[in-house]
Amino acid sequence: MNGADRLCDTLLVNDVDVCFANPGTSEMHFVAALDRKPEMRCVLGLFEGVVTGAADGYARMADKPAATLLHCGPGMANALANMHNARRAWTPMINVVGDHATYHLVHDAPLTSDIESLAQPMSHFVRRITTPEDVGPAIGESYAAAMSLPGVTTVILPADCAWGSVEPAKLAPVAVPKLKSVDMTAVKEAAAALRKHGKRAALMMTNMALREGPMAMAARICAVTGARVFGQMSNGRIERGVGRVALPKVPYPVDIALEALKDIDLLVLVGAKVPVGFFAYPGKPGRLIQDSCAVVTLAEIGDDLPLAIEALADELGARQSQPLYVAEPRKEAAAQPTGALDADKVCTIVATLLPENSIICDESVSSGRVFYQQCHNAPQHDYIQLTGGAIGEGIPLAIGAAVACPDRKVIGMQADGSGMYTVQGLWTQARENLDVVTVVFANRTYQILHGEMRAVGVNDFGRNAKLMLNLDEPALDWVSMARGMGVEAGRATTTEEFTKLFQGALSRKGPFLIEAVI
Repeated sequence: MNGADRLCDTLLVNDVDVCFANPGTSEMHFVAALDRKPEMRCVLGLFEGVVTGAADGYARMADKPAATLLHCGPGMANALANMHNARRAWTPMINVVGDHATYHLVHDAPLTSDIESLAQPMSHFVRRITTPEDVGPAIGESYAAAMSLPGVTTVILPADCAWGSVEPAKLAPVAVPKLKSVDMTAVKEAAAALRKHGKRAALMMTNMALREGPMAMAARICAVTGARVFGQMSNGRIERGVGRVALPKVPYPVDIALEALKDIDLLVLVGAKVPVGFFAYPGKPGRLIQDSCAVVTLAEIGDDLPLAIEALADELGARQSQPLYVAEPRKEAAAQPTGALDADKVCTIVATLLPENSIICDESVSSGRVFYQQCHNAPQHDYIQLTGGAIGEGIPLAIGAAVACPDRKVIGMQADGSGMYTVQGLWTQARENLDVVTVVFANRTYQILHGEMRAVGVNDFGRNAKLMLNLDEPALDWVSMARGMGVEAGRATTTEEFTKLFQGALSRKGPFLIEAVI
């Protein structure tokens, strides 16, 4: 038995049985060990950003981490953007980064780099393995940190620690620290503030507070206090649809967000942060609440958020009340759009035809701004989205979600410019035969950047600006790219064509891509 075997065994004994990988020379002993562990599912990504993005999507749906396998510092550098997104989603993840043998580092070979410094900003926990016998403890610590924070962890595996011998040992699961208990002082403070401010108060929630049960309990609190409830602008996962709370999120556009929150005099934070603009704009505030708004923290990430909401409901005598804001079934079938396709029509069709128990992976960016609202009354589904603003996670998120939930339909709402960052993920969808429908909003531009230019006062675009913001010279051919990676695909220019393609994709298993030309 060698260190790589111990690494796999430690992962498996802690129920980490999926590894998204892009290995290199330093990791060959890890690859060989994976070959001896058939219970570990290995999923190859052709780019490291696909690997970490897929691990993010997997953990959001499985509620446990996957492992990743990355090659040295440069390989991890390619993975950092989606590690950042995962960190912002509070996603548990165990990154294993191969490195040169300990005694080879002195030679400063071409791939030598400061992996710790690269990993630190995107990781909650970083640990370098020092000996083959240190592999098991290091992976155990990483697992405990990933589950308790929760968050992204990174372990550096020198090649000689992977190939070096270790003594056989009987392994046991690592004890994970329990979530922090409810702070009754904070509960009483929040309850008193909600009683005082009533309809001018709001709960701001994220993370595990956005599952069906905690949201319903929060809506009971709203029923007895008159408060409103919001999700953060970006969240790792929300359980949505008919019979669940129709949760509004903080809007992305600053002016719309300011309008939505202007009447809030009290904000009770449940794992969330005070809402701020995604960027700064001349003459506009950074915080999206009034300066006079009081802020009370009920619970933070790492606390037991659902239990904190229950304690608040008990303090307010709200547990038995009827929850507000529950999404009702559509009273009648919505009229289907017709004619030329546009982004809003695509969203309407998908929301109308959304299958029960599906998973939405949303990186539609500006094209899909109406979509979230349209799905309040859709059949029950999970909604996962880009969280950290680093585009290029939509296709990988769908990979991870489909691996975690093979019996559920995954629908990727994908902006075309963002999709090009990790288009290689389509190949992984094909290789694994994942049940993913990818809807590409093909406006052939970075449309969100057109809006951002206008937001800073630039309304007339010259040749250079257009070259930086448009994708039409040449136009991207998503159907050809998908087919070239083994994914069946079709193009739609009308609502009738899109509806037919989408219905067909829903009726079959396996990956399918629709290029919606808008």
